Amino acid sequence: MINVPEIFGENVFNENVMREKLPKEVFKKLMKTIELGASLDVSIANVVANAMKDWAVDKGATHYTHWFQPMTGVTAEKHDSFISPTAGGNVIMSFSGKELIQGEPDASSFPSGGLRATFEARGYTAWDPSSYAFVKDGTLYIPTAFCSYTGEVLDKKTPLLRSMDAISKQACRILKLFGKNVERVTTTVGPEQEYFLVDKKYYDQRKDLIFTGRTLFGAMSPKGQEMDDHYFGTIKPRVAAFMADLDEELWKYGILAKTKHNEVAPAQHEIAPIFSTTNTATDNNQLVMDVAKKVALQHGMVCLLHEKPFDGVNGSGKHNNWSMSTNQGENLLNPGNDPKENAQFMLILTAVISAVDKYAKLMRISVASAGNDHRLGANEAPPAIVSVFLGDELQSIVDDIIAGTHTAGTGSAKIQLGVTTLPVFSKDNTDRNRTSPFAFTGNRFEFRMPGSSQNIACINMMLNTAVADVFKRYADELEGAEDFDAALNALVKRELTAHQRVIFNGNGYDDSWVAEAEKRGLPNLKSTPEALACYDEFVDVFEGTGVLSETELLSRKEILLEEYAKLIKIESRTMVDMAKKDILPAVGSYTKELSEIACNKKQLGLDAALEIKELEKLSALASDTYDKIEVLSAAIAGAAAVEGVQEAADYQHDTVIPAMEQLRTVADELEVNTAAKYWPFPAYDKLLFGVNC
Repeated sequence: MINVPEIFGENVFNENVMREKLPKEVFKKLMKTIELGASLDVSIANVVANAMKDWAVDKGATHYTHWFQPMTGVTAEKHDSFISPTAGGNVIMSFSGKELIQGEPDASSFPSGGLRATFEARGYTAWDPSSYAFVKDGTLYIPTAFCSYTGEVLDKKTPLLRSMDAISKQACRILKLFGKNVERVTTTVGPEQEYFLVDKKYYDQRKDLIFTGRTLFGAMSPKGQEMDDHYFGTIKPRVAAFMADLDEELWKYGILAKTKHNEVAPAQHEIAPIFSTTNTATDNNQLVMDVAKKVALQHGMVCLLHEKPFDGVNGSGKHNNWSMSTNQGENLLNPGNDPKENAQFMLILTAVISAVDKYAKLMRISVASAGNDHRLGANEAPPAIVSVFLGDELQSIVDDIIAGTHTAGTGSAKIQLGVTTLPVFSKDNTDRNRTSPFAFTGNRFEFRMPGSSQNIACINMMLNTAVADVFKRYADELEGAEDFDAALNALVKRELTAHQRVIFNGNGYDDSWVAEAEKRGLPNLKSTPEALACYDEFVDVFEGTGVLSETELLSRKEILLEEYAKLIKIESRTMVDMAKKDILPAVGSYTKELSEIACNKKQLGLDAALEIKELEKLSALASDTYDKIEVLSAAIAGAAAVEGVQEAADYQHDTVIPAMEQLRTVADELEVNTAAKYWPFPAYDKLLFGVNC
């Protein structure tokens, strides 16, 4: 039996360890940086480094690494040993404050969007003391930021940290209007992680899964998710064993893994943590994905994190449960019981609604990826249209504020807005709208658009920035008001009236919502290239909040466009390879067998009509497949002549992807009509049900 409290955080240099290992004054200075965002006192670095090294060596570590999050979408690490030479050919284990604070990895081979030339290789990593170091596989991992020699950010962590500072600064101004002197406001996140598990022996036979993370071919199995029997169903022993080991490993890293269950699609599952500070939650989620893949292999399975590994069943998202809390522990999205607190809540709620509407395109950009394009708008994910769900109670209050009317609510409490009555809300005061991209769920907003493989740093950086900008505008207006109550009432009514179009409590899956959203003037950016083309519109907000300079912002646009084009290129080339080398030869072998059977039957005077019909159908499909391969190959070749990153991404979307879809359609029809023993790779029935048998 695992003693969870005993193992929890055993591999983490956390607050308890620091309190034990560090001198009291050093500990206080470091905690001030972690809890309040104060500047790091570099004079304590040597003491912290030595204590961290001693602790890590006791845990079996021989190396350390500055662990960072470049724009590749995955983490990066370079390992250095603790050894230092001494006289007589011996070594000691040492680790200095300088080595803790700053590292120097080669920056030339990481995406930079034009910020760095290949020959300009120097880059720096800088210790992020607000995220705990940990020991993993014999190495001390030190979470760090990553920048170029000239200081521009090359990672996803630094802008997130800047956005956390920006929203904290402006939120503290808002709270001061209500008589509260708060030192820091932090955004908190609980990212729910969906994933698929497939048997490794089947995975190893699929080049598409190996190269792209999703199946590029595959006819749907006779049974999918129609019976809704997998969702929250009994967890099969093999999967349960994996989940148990995954929980144990994550708990050792201090990750608050709380919930696990079967998801809607066969072979699909979910793990959800308790919320934590956004920076920590981001690092932890990167670890969750890494550890899940490692543990799955130990159980003879592969963990798939692609947003749409299988056509015809649900894809995987990463629901981003976002809120804001003061350093005193107050959740700013909790409606509360006191009328004054409720007035504060309504102002903050109004700001979030305003930010989501004003920066709807930015919200869409934050979740844009080739993988997520397959998922958004399908029957298991929100549409690409950004909207806000409030639920009946909050919607009634918003309607009253806009109309200037008064609707009594049961168990309601007066607020100082002068236009409505705010009920005393329980934490679950809304229904769950699974179709809403951005839903209020009692004391937080659940952003349901992010894809399962995405780094939540970018998502939360953009959300924080949008809300910080609105907070700043509200604070600027209200700080100079002669009559605060009157100004507050007027601002809330004006802003809710202006941005009510983004509120939608209905069925986001219904086609009528697309037409309604268009009437409301809400953007519907259906593809990643279309979304990324809007990046330039947000230079002012990022520069104004200090989160990204224009150069840094536009470099990200270029990186993401390049990444999109490269991913589609890999997928399309994989399709051609599989179709030419595997599918057509397999069908040829089957038609050869059918031909031999037909000839033998005729020699015996038997009717061979069945085999002939099958041969005719297969020959026609094979011929069509070959033609579609040629079309796709021509489309791939045409990409070489396209200049410009936006144009290249548009070309892949508009020309290559349609050719891929046409090839898949006919190839999947071939699979349906080819004997299973000839089909060259495992079919959906094995992939989706192989680990649940």
